Amino acid sequence: MWRLWLLFDPRRALIGLFTFLFVLAVVIHFILLSTSRFNWLEGPHPAAMASASTPAAAQAPTQ
Repeated sequence: MWRLWLLFDPRRALIGLFTFLFVLAVVIHFILLSTSRFNWLEGPHPAAMASASTPAAAQAPTQ
């Protein structure tokens, strides 16, 4: 394993790795923020909550 680090500069490799992981984390968070279900800044949209409660009301027995 130590011979691998003779081919690469450890500082540049680790900076590249951490940069890649940071960019990946930012992209994943922006993808989640673009969905209505996982947007923790605006919360769930009222239309999404109304459509989620509609099937429960349709299953209620009517007398």
